[in-house]
Amino acid sequence: MTSHGRSTADVAQLQRTIQQRLSHDFLDRALEWRRILAECWGTFLLVVVAAGADVVAAHSPGRITPAMAVVAPGLMVMAAIYFMGQVSGAHLNPAVTLAFALRRNFPWNRVPGYVLGQTVGGVAAALFLKVMFGTIGALGATMPGTNIGSAKALAMEVLLTAGLVNTILGTASGARNIGTNGAIAVGGYIALAGLWAAPVSGASMNPVRSFAPDLLRGDLSTTWIYIVGPVLGALIGVGLEAILVGKPTAAGSIAAQGALGHDDSAE
Repeated sequence: MTSHGRSTADVAQLQRTIQQRLSHDFLDRALEWRRILAECWGTFLLVVVAAGADVVAAHSPGRITPAMAVVAPGLMVMAAIYFMGQVSGAHLNPAVTLAFALRRNFPWNRVPGYVLGQTVGGVAAALFLKVMFGTIGALGATMPGTNIGSAKALAMEVLLTAGLVNTILGTASGARNIGTNGAIAVGGYIALAGLWAAPVSGASMNPVRSFAPDLLRGDLSTTWIYIVGPVLGALIGVGLEAILVGKPTAAGSIAAQGALGHDDSAE
């Protein structure tokens, strides 16, 4: 066997070993509260940055530019994947959790806990912003842009979320797995989506990011766009990943589930 062949076999064996240990750790319910807390805290930080950028821009005119406001959430997601990806997989988004479950990288019976944690974190972030600044800047709500109807905003959220899910799944599967450095691709995608599409729909791509400010400001009239759009986008993203890659991979499961309790140095 060539050195390249041995290297490939060694990597495959290491992934199998990690997956076996990961599966054992992931099924350990004693660690579940840490994973849900991580999702809660990570989503809190994401929403407080994403919505907070608009709130602070309204509070201090001229200090936060539109470009700064849309790049900030991408940087926050990038940081969160690095610091908590090993704990919970750093989903931070019900649409991402749904995508991982549909892709069979994540067990369905764990989805409610993750979504609950994300929702609590998002609402807590919106509450923090409301206590700090009131409801200025519509509390950072995402809404269809000027002269943009609900149908166009919905179509944009579907498209953006499909791309986001494809980016997340693609950087976490098989030969394309690049570990936590996938944070760069995911954070970069979120910033890029916001730079060109925020004036159309707000570039939410995340039901909790939109629901939390809407709930706290008492206006749920457009919230459905930001729930239906990301869900449909997640379905499309998973379908494209199945076409491009095929069956779900062990690497994808490691990325989706985190590795809490796994010793990275274990051989």
